[in-house]
Amino acid sequence: QVHVVESGGGLVQPGGSLRLSCAASGITFSNSAMGWFRQAPGKQRVWVASIMSSGATSYADFAKGRFTISRDNAKNTIALQMNSLKFEDTAVYYCKVLSFASWGQGTQVTVSS
Repeated sequence: QVHVVESGGGLVQPGGSLRLSCAASGITFSNSAMGWFRQAPGKQRVWVASIMSSGATSYADFAKGRFTISRDNAKNTIALQMNSLKFEDTAVYYCKVLSFASWGQGTQVTVSS
């Protein structure tokens, strides 16, 4: 059974940084493409970034230049380093194994002064 647990969210001021982490289990992690998504209040869940088993990365336009996705195959984890945070980055952030339908609980990120 695929299981992911997100952590690292919190309250941050505009311009600040946060690092989210996601621990995955129930999969052959090194072979799995992983992604981050987010859902702002009253809006649909959207894709933020992905990292392939090869390490290749891709980002939504709003994330380019500010967010960095990475993976640690030894620890079965991925991370999302978020810099220069804006009010509009406020959302629940979800980690996902891209080839599976299940979602974790998410972690709340709130950007507020």
